[in-house]
Formats: sequence, structure tokens, C-alpha cells
Amino acid sequence: MSKESEGHATVILVAFALGAIAGVASALLMAPGSGSETRRALNEKAQEGLEKADVAAKQGREFVRRQREQLTTAVERGREAYQRVRDGKVDATEDEI
Repeated sequence: MSKESEGHATVILVAFALGAIAGVASALLMAPGSGSETRRALNEKAQEGLEKADVAAKQGREFVRRQREQLTTAVERGREAYQRVRDGKVDATEDEI
């Protein structure tokens, strides 16, 4: 995967997290309660949302890293198989390819 694709995944995760935070904030602001209670609850929810977004971003980066490694390995194996066939070291009909 390219760094650009990784950047898009990060943007999507951040947008999702910000949307969730905005939704929670809207719900709390519409709920009955004193201003200090609402602010306290809003701060707690915002902190929870940030922590969850951080975990999700780390998981997303790890997923992208694993996928990149798998793709790199697959491409390298494909190149090696092609080279063996091209060099005549392996018959193109063998299951090894």
C-alpha cells in the first residue's frame, strides 16, 4: 500500500471519531441538567472518545502495516517464481508456482 492510502485510512478514522464525539456532545447538550454537570459529562465523554480514537488509529496503522508486509512478500514471491520460470529452472506447469 502506498503512504497515500495509509493517509486516507487515517483521515477516515479521525473523521469517524470526530463524528462520534460531535454526536455525544449534541446529545449531552440537549439533555436536561445543570451547566456544570453537562460540562463535566461532556469532558468525560470527549476524553473517552479521544482514547478510543487513539486505539482505533493504532489498530488501523497496525492493520495497514501487516497488509503492506503481506503484499510485499507476495510480490517478491511472484517475482522469484517468474524469474525461475524465465531462467528455465522450473517448468511453468509445476504446482510450486
